[in-house]
Amino acid sequence: MTGPDRLSRAEINKDAVQSALEATASTVGQVAGIVTTAVKDVVGAIGGLATEVFEIRESAKRAADDHD
Repeated sequence: MTGPDRLSRAEINKDAVQSALEATASTVGQVAGIVTTAVKDVVGAIGGLATEVFEIRESAKRAADDHD
């Protein structure tokens, strides 16, 4: 006989599964945030490199024009 303060095995199992799923969802959200930030940072770095390459190319072109 179970008292009013006792949980059934089914309720305990349901609570354990629910807690595990909530922890998993939270972790997936954290990882997604990390990946999103990493992708943004990589794209920003590549964009900065492209800008530098364009500037170097323009400088080299001006130097060649001045030399001629």
